[in-house]
Amino acid sequence: MKKFIILLLLPFFMACGGTDNHEANITIVKQYVDAVEALDYDAMENLLAENYEGYGPSAGDTIHKATAVESWKKSVDELYEKISYSRSQFAGVTIPEGPNKGDWVANWAELQISYKDGRSATIWVNTNYKIEKGKIVKTMTFYNEADVLEQLGYVFIDPDNI
Repeated sequence: MKKFIILLLLPFFMACGGTDNHEANITIVKQYVDAVEALDYDAMENLLAENYEGYGPSAGDTIHKATAVESWKKSVDELYEKISYSRSQFAGVTIPEGPNKGDWVANWAELQISYKDGRSATIWVNTNYKIEKGKIVKTMTFYNEADVLEQLGYVFIDPDNI
């Protein structure tokens, strides 16, 4: 009888294991978001795997760990005064097959960015984080770059109308 009960409960415990993995991965991403808000590039670096690759927001934008960390250091020193996430939502998902197979965490958020020159921008951003062995190995980030540039005072001109 005990073996029968264990066999009945086994699928339940296996399903819970997946949920626990998603929760652990969400915690990692929340730590990364906290590091971004604190402008703590050392903490950010510690959460990225050595083989980290970041993509986006534009097609062709690719960055690796060393470049990502250097970029953040420069941005913290020269560009950003403050970054705040609000309306942030997290979801864990496992992609079972294909080139992006693995455990992912999606984060949808509204970011308020204050720049050192006094300007600011509000961005609706979606970043997807692939997690392996407790580290972020890949990110895919999407937001409307043109909207941000307009908020910062840039003007788009059609070269055919000059």
